Amino acid sequence: MIRFLMTLTEKVLARASGKTHVQPGDNVWVNVDTLMTHDVCGPGTIGVFKREFGKDAKVWDRQKVVIIPDHYIFTADSMSNRNVDILRDFVREQGLPYFYDVIDDPNGHWSFDAGKGQLARQYGSRYTGVCHTTLPWKGHTRPGEILFGTDSHTCMAGAFNQFATGIGNTDAGFILGTGKLLIKVPETMRFFLEGALPAGVMAKDVILHVIGEIGFDGATYKAMQWEGPGVYTMSMDDRMTIANMAIEAGGKNGIFPCDQKTLDYVRERVEENGTKQDFEPVDLDRDQSFSYDKVFDLSKLEPTVACHPDPGNRKLAKEMGNISLDRAYIGSCTGGKTSDFLAFAEVVRGKTVKIDTFGVPATTKVVRELKETLWSGQSVWQILESAGVRLTENASCAACLGGPVDTFGRLNKPMKCISATNRNFPGRMGNKESEVFLASPYTVAASALTGKITDPREFIS
Repeated sequence: MIRFLMTLTEKVLARASGKTHVQPGDNVWVNVDTLMTHDVCGPGTIGVFKREFGKDAKVWDRQKVVIIPDHYIFTADSMSNRNVDILRDFVREQGLPYFYDVIDDPNGHWSFDAGKGQLARQYGSRYTGVCHTTLPWKGHTRPGEILFGTDSHTCMAGAFNQFATGIGNTDAGFILGTGKLLIKVPETMRFFLEGALPAGVMAKDVILHVIGEIGFDGATYKAMQWEGPGVYTMSMDDRMTIANMAIEAGGKNGIFPCDQKTLDYVRERVEENGTKQDFEPVDLDRDQSFSYDKVFDLSKLEPTVACHPDPGNRKLAKEMGNISLDRAYIGSCTGGKTSDFLAFAEVVRGKTVKIDTFGVPATTKVVRELKETLWSGQSVWQILESAGVRLTENASCAACLGGPVDTFGRLNKPMKCISATNRNFPGRMGNKESEVFLASPYTVAASALTGKITDPREFIS
């Protein structure tokens, strides 16, 4: 029997297409395990589905569709509010179980109450927040599976040994009707990590360093495979941060091997949420074929910043102390996890920020954990507020992608902002003349304290 050696991505795609072997350049029909859409692309996806399959058509599998409003939510913009209602109507019509609505009334209409302000909670019991952090939390990410989402940062789920990638409304509408999609198998680039991260350096610095190395288009339509002993020193949050930004190098997907940390994380959450519990990881082959293969020593990395106007414009934080800032921002799928806020709080605890600083938790679970986690009798939430951080309970994408003008934290005039988010093209966070500097939560926190880009090692022993 001939045994074909394949990369992780090739193995997942081969299995999903019913083939024993695939190679880069092959076009294969894959069976989809999960389709995710949200309030920005969901209405368009639904429109394509109904146009192509009929107004009374049913989705291919109700258990495999996940709908998460999260992008333009806490805004008084009527068109944005309407989009959430379109999702709710579709969910009710189709009988879909996995809809994380912002309100509890299945027959209601969503409207944001601007009179209550942006800080206090305005959501119901099922609302979760950002789609990419909701998916693993609610048990929708499983090793060895195929996940498509109508959002470019869907690749974040590759942290869980999945093939996960973003698609457009047309492809998503086709999946709703058939459960299948035609995919070209990408070449694989390997990033072999050795060592461990030194003090003051985070997973965000790893991916910013790598994108700076290969360029913001250096992985175009390629799989970014992460291997090596350094990978196994990383938490699942770390791996999510890295996989999330594969698209910022043009990558088709990012993917990690499955280890005990992966299994423990996934098993806990599928059991907790009653989602599908059986899955089969794909393992590393000893000999694989890569279009790029490089070793990175984590112990030699330093706090890194991606400068305006793209994520590949890399510099070291210690070299940028001459750049004054107007705003600091922590949040998004990439930088709004509990671990991100805890790192930020380490730096600002007992101090006061010098510039306007906005904090947007990625999920409602993060809000809860920040309020429940106590340091010397004080909650982390209180520590952040005492430092002058403007925190909102309304977990969402918020200003990460700009949004309507009343979006919390949006850059409504030309500013220089340091952010823990994932993308900094002109206009990404609002005003087109603003400059956004991407950095780790440590670096964002240190910079918030000084009002200029600052190496966080000045504050971390």
